[in-house]
Amino acid sequence: MRTKEINFAKYSSFKIGEVFQVALLEDEFSQIENFYLIGSANNTLVGHNPPPLMMLSKMYDYIKIEENTLKIGGATPSGKIASFCKKHNIANFEFLSHLPGKLGGLVFMNAGLKEYEIFNYLLDITTPSGSHKREEIQYGYRKTDIHEPILEASFELHSGYSLEKVTMFQKMRANQPSTPSAGSCFKNPSNEYAGRLIEAVGLKGVLRGDMCFSQEHANFLVNTNKGKFEDAIWLIKEAQKRVLKAFGIFLECEIVILDRLYLSEQSPLKPKSLETEH
Repeated sequence: MRTKEINFAKYSSFKIGEVFQVALLEDEFSQIENFYLIGSANNTLVGHNPPPLMMLSKMYDYIKIEENTLKIGGATPSGKIASFCKKHNIANFEFLSHLPGKLGGLVFMNAGLKEYEIFNYLLDITTPSGSHKREEIQYGYRKTDIHEPILEASFELHSGYSLEKVTMFQKMRANQPSTPSAGSCFKNPSNEYAGRLIEAVGLKGVLRGDMCFSQEHANFLVNTNKGKFEDAIWLIKEAQKRVLKAFGIFLECEIVILDRLYLSEQSPLKPKSLETEH
């Protein structure tokens, strides 16, 4: 199996991490259960001792139109999809120009902006086990029950690229910090906002090393300079502890944390679960 050397301090959106060898998934699927799949690492915090990592190879980076259907490879970057749709006057993907990541990860977590989600026009996905229609997949707000690499996804094809929607999505993202981060750190609890809870317990803007919950948006854990994994983990656990004590709410991570020591010590406040990012 071919591998690729990746420096996560440069590659990940957090700008935190070390250099690791990452296996490339091509057309041999017999060993995939031994790896955790990553994509562009836009919602991933990689520690000092991650589990074996894998990513889709370039053979899954493509966009094509077949039989009035838009087919996109799992390794295709969101920016490439947005540009293709603009060039070919394709509707309903305008929000992707403001969501970093690759197609597989976007589908895996049902990425979106408010009610505009990747599943809205999804027809089916292709994984190593075959094709799966949207109706067969359980999905909701920023989650799915997909547990395989997403090699390809097919979408309804509609014309009418909207510049008005692009402007609307720009405004929706205007309050989000440009400092290196992994986007929203925690999922919003039911009828609540994680950012409000973090601010209420006094953690907004508090520095731990070079890491802090942003002054612009408290649910964004940001790297202000040369942030370290340990400081990021401290802030995540501290926020969970304080919010649980003050409000009785456990903040569930939206970011994916890949580190064996962290996973073995994961908070006793809630049963351990592990998600991966495409």
